[in-house]
Amino acid sequence: MKLRLPHWGPQARTWGNRGLTSFLLLAAGLTAWHLKHPLLYGVRSLETYALLLVSLGGVLLALRSWHRANVWRQKLEPALRGLAWTAVALTTLGQEAWFRWQQYQVLQAGVAMERMGRHFVVGFRHFDDVAPLAKKGLIGGIYLGRRNIQGRDMAEIRKEVAALQALRRKAGLPPLFVMADQEGGHVAHLTPLVPTQPPLAQLLQTPSQLDQRARVYGRQQGQALAALGINMNLAPVVDLTPDESPKWRDRHTRLAQRTISAQPDLVARIASAYGRGLAEQGVLPTVKHFPGLGRVQGDTHLVRVSLSLTPEQMRMDWQPFRQVTRQTGAAMMLAHVTLPQVDARFPASMSRPLVQDLLRNQWDFQGLLITDDLNMGAAYQYGIDQAAKRALDAGVDLLLVSYDPDQYYRALYGAARGWRTGAIGAAREAASAARLDRYWNARNPLD
Repeated sequence: MKLRLPHWGPQARTWGNRGLTSFLLLAAGLTAWHLKHPLLYGVRSLETYALLLVSLGGVLLALRSWHRANVWRQKLEPALRGLAWTAVALTTLGQEAWFRWQQYQVLQAGVAMERMGRHFVVGFRHFDDVAPLAKKGLIGGIYLGRRNIQGRDMAEIRKEVAALQALRRKAGLPPLFVMADQEGGHVAHLTPLVPTQPPLAQLLQTPSQLDQRARVYGRQQGQALAALGINMNLAPVVDLTPDESPKWRDRHTRLAQRTISAQPDLVARIASAYGRGLAEQGVLPTVKHFPGLGRVQGDTHLVRVSLSLTPEQMRMDWQPFRQVTRQTGAAMMLAHVTLPQVDARFPASMSRPLVQDLLRNQWDFQGLLITDDLNMGAAYQYGIDQAAKRALDAGVDLLLVSYDPDQYYRALYGAARGWRTGAIGAAREAASAARLDRYWNARNPLD
């Protein structure tokens, strides 16, 4: 018996080509509409040019098909295709122009930009990128990560950080927060400049002298961070260890590898000692990720996540957050997790009821609050300008924009416009600014 392969005739090939063209049009159109999306950060330098080149190719192919058609009915399809590719090109140009306009407006500074800018902590590609922002008071801090230390030694990094702080002093501005994400173990973004340390959970393998060893751990890490000019670390993780492996695919959070324990008392004990060790070296610890990721089913890097539990049901999860901040003066990072029992509309990072009613009033927490990265999917889905406005309106002190630094311009532009139009409560923002001033005045009593 002879095997007969299917014969793809001209009509089948035509339909295949149409399907491929439609797919390319859809993909290009979505990419153009979401130009400079954080998920496309890896191709940022080519993104606009590639879309324009593909669009031009599509228009030229459509024109060739239009000229080859013999009757007007056959010319309709390539004509529509050419118009669609033209629309992709115009959308690309429009989105690029809108971004450039926002960037230009931010760099012009002004009262609103400077007032809102003090609340932003930004990642960056090169120190030269943030120097004008630091000098003009358009940022409150910088985030140092892997991209900033590649191929460089400690002395170079320290010199660049010191130069930025000197710009601030010369301009009569408070120092910059210089942040790192050096938890130890899996998350160690400044290694090898900062020596590798095991996760804090490994301290539990030897139960004796836990407090002392955790404090020495924090002191050693703080000394290495301070040597780079870093004054705030986004650690410790005080989320409780999940009871079991997540049923969802955890590609980014990897919480089980980063937590200390499932026992709140033990987490609070080790994290407090660690935080005191950091603080002894002039590095502010930051507990994360409130309201706690231990029970969530979803990755806030990608999607919105809800935790449908009451504050009473979360009491044990919240014990380390309350205890460590009281004992160490640590800042607190707010995750992009929605607590419907507190605020059904917005995640913790943007929730006025959670920040004002729960944390500020009920807990009497008067320390610094910082959002998790606003580039994360659970926040960016609101629009990063809207996310920034809502976080500042809630009374959050610092907004982190680390992974994709270009998004800072969109976020600050939106925040400044929100402040001018009254979308950001003036009293809450003023209280937040006062907390930042008190923090720096306490660290610099001669100022």
